[in-house]
Amino acid sequence: MKQDSARNISYTVDCEDYVHVVKFNPFESGDACSLIAYGGNNYVVVGSCRFQEEDAEVEGIQYKTLKTFHHGIRVDAIAWSPETRLDALPPQIRFCTAASDRKLRLFTSDLRDKNEFKTFDGHSDYINDLVFAPKEGQEVASVSDDHTCRVWDLEGNEKAHFVLRSPGMSVCWHPEEDFKLMVAEKNGTIRFYDLITQQAILSLECEQTPLMSADWCLKNTLKIGAVAGNDWLIWDITRSSYPQDKRPVHADRARLFRWSRVNENLFATTGYPGKTNTQLLVHHLGHPQPILTGTAAVGSGLTWHRTLPLCAVGGDHKIFFWVTEM
Repeated sequence: MKQDSARNISYTVDCEDYVHVVKFNPFESGDACSLIAYGGNNYVVVGSCRFQEEDAEVEGIQYKTLKTFHHGIRVDAIAWSPETRLDALPPQIRFCTAASDRKLRLFTSDLRDKNEFKTFDGHSDYINDLVFAPKEGQEVASVSDDHTCRVWDLEGNEKAHFVLRSPGMSVCWHPEEDFKLMVAEKNGTIRFYDLITQQAILSLECEQTPLMSADWCLKNTLKIGAVAGNDWLIWDITRSSYPQDKRPVHADRARLFRWSRVNENLFATTGYPGKTNTQLLVHHLGHPQPILTGTAAVGSGLTWHRTLPLCAVGGDHKIFFWVTEM
């Protein structure tokens, strides 16, 4: 838990295992610390972080593991529930995972004696992404290589089922648009579905493949970003169904796209893990070149802090953190 200037990594946290996925809690949890979850080969760890950028009394990063959840299989994706509260009595931690056995698992814990989990069955192929309904947290949406997007209640019942034309890569639910779901497909199409009528209402086109990741900007609901092929692409959905801006960034193909949660012009992309490392690039729409370039040993996952311009990537027995300028 130190500053690592050799590869301009701001901070690192040591982990017991390879980190396949890492996710900051995007919701207010009633505590000064930020919650972070990471998944390894057979467990999920929930921890709390505090950074010197938000608290002058902290030197660098203060990290504490709150609980380790046995998972029994590799964790591929994690979504936080807005029902997670550290200021409740007793506290409640709730998150959902996707695993390589094509199942979703919903975990609920009070960090003490109560530790429950439910399994949701239904997908027939690899699950690429999942997300909780952002207001009430009573539903979970998931997308899969089985060419479906499914919406589940917390008992694991399927509430909606959208047939896609190619593997579903990303699914997003915006707190200001809680009756719409954004689904990005590998064939380069991004569709918005109305959850009341269960119909597609808008689509965007990359015009290139494979689309690997897309995100809906928290600070501006009209902005959508994605990576496809070697490029990042940005849409303003009021202007055109084709990207307004795009740029080649990763020679070895781009893997993930995530908007910052504090600035609508700031986003990060990662390349595919190479033989030794992964490239992380932080971009600002006002700058022609990336404003930060980082590398992580065989990195995976990408997540932004809820209130700081700080992102994290998982790696081999480590989580790496980068702080960027606004």
